[in-house]
Parts: sequence; C-alpha cells; structure tokens
Amino acid sequence: MIELGNYNTLEILRDTSVGLFLGDDEGNDVLLPNKYVPEIYEIGDKLNVFCYLDFDERPVVTSLTPYIIRNTFKLLKVVEVNNIGAFLDWGLEKHLLVPFREQRVRMQEGQWYVVYCYLDEKSFRLVASNKLDKFLDNENLTVEVNEEVDLIVTRQNDLGWDVIINNKHKGLVYSNQVFKKIGVGDVIKGYIKTIRPDHKIDVSLQAIGYESVEPAANIIYKRLQKEGGYLNLHDKSSPEEISATLQMSKKIFKKSIGTLYKDRKIEIKPDGIYLIQ
Repeated sequence: MIELGNYNTLEILRDTSVGLFLGDDEGNDVLLPNKYVPEIYEIGDKLNVFCYLDFDERPVVTSLTPYIIRNTFKLLKVVEVNNIGAFLDWGLEKHLLVPFREQRVRMQEGQWYVVYCYLDEKSFRLVASNKLDKFLDNENLTVEVNEEVDLIVTRQNDLGWDVIINNKHKGLVYSNQVFKKIGVGDVIKGYIKTIRPDHKIDVSLQAIGYESVEPAANIIYKRLQKEGGYLNLHDKSSPEEISATLQMSKKIFKKSIGTLYKDRKIEIKPDGIYLIQ
C-alpha cells in the first residue's frame, strides 16, 4: 500500500512521457512527474519518495522534502488565506490547507502556527489542524517520571509554556522553571517532572535531581575556562543573575559548584568562583 502523506520506498516500473511510474509490492502504482525524475536511473531501481495529492487531487510522488509528514506536528507559515481556509508552506508546490473549522484562532497570512497534519477520512485529503489538543492523548501515557523526552513548544499561557511530548502527549513547563529563551515551534529536549492523578504532565527543561548536577557542573566549568577562570557568581547571587548567565536554576547552580568544589576544581570566594589551575 502506498501511504499518502508519508515516505514510500517504491520500485521504478516504467518510463513514460509524463514521468516514471513507481509501484509497491501490492500492485499499486503512482506517478513521479518528470521534474522530479533523477538524472540517472534504471527500471527496477528503488526510490524513497513522498506521496501527496497534486492540484487535480491525484496521488503523485515527489523527491522534494516536505517540512511535515502525516501524523506529526510542526511550526509552519501561512502563505495565503481565502474563503476555504488558510494555506501553509510545507515545502511542496501545492500548499497544505487548514480548514476554518480546524483553526483554534483565525489564522493570518504571514504568521506561523504549530499544526498537525492528518488524512481527512471524508475527503481523503491531507489537511492540517491548529486544534492540537484533540490529537494528543493523556489517558494512555507512554512516559515515566525522570524520562528524557522530545518536546515541541506550542504556545505560552498564564502558567508557562504548553508543549507536545514525544509527538503524543500534552505537557506544561512552568515559567519560573525556564532558564533559557524559548519560543513557539522550538524543538527541544525535556524531562518528565511530575505526572498528576488527572494525567496532566509537568515538564522540566533540565534533568531532574542529581542527574542534572553533572551536566550543569560541566557547563559551569567550561564557562570558567572561557572567561579566563573567573565568574562573578556565588551562592549569594540572585536567581535572575544565575539564569541570565548560565541558563540554570539557583538550586542546580549551588549543587554544581558544590560538586566542583569537592572535586577541587574551583575556589568559592565572596566575589565569585575561581578555576583552580
């Protein structure tokens, strides 16, 4: 079966005036238009290509790389809005439609939005949605506390930042636990901090507990080397100063310099920390 909205590895079956016809093991075939045909090929070769619908709503394949594939999330730009909906640039000639019913807020041309790409079962078309929550499942969780996860930042709220966890679940990073600049659409690593009884998930951008100390201590040590062996930070420095300089919490900073001090790598003085040469 040739999967619409995804990559398929297909065999070159025949050469025609409009392009190559590629097929799968089940007898299905699809056109690779001339403009995407490789310079060198032979009948029987296998090509890894992306399948979508052309302007006439016919399945075709392309060698172009889309910015998003089916059943995934991505930050994309609106390039047109008309009476049908908003159209997104997803790296292919034909833009990706977000129907009005799938817009959490009315989309505007030139703006960027995190969307989910899926196959509409009624129209059999690839479309996108900005109503992300309905594509996320927090009932059947596949993550555990302290686990490292992949995150996509979706929007900012009064408490912090909503994030998508491993392309499956919804989580929250609290504002007072963000120690570096982040924005909508960022793809970053995070750690599961808390799973609540109602299956809401709190996420940290830093490793939890002692697991966070070693990498944080390494960051401080390398920063000291870069700054000539001195940092104007100490255990009395404000959380804001520490966050601005090292992108970590004061709690992690204090644990880390304690580790470096015990390892005889730094001296802690009233005016800052010094690298022991």
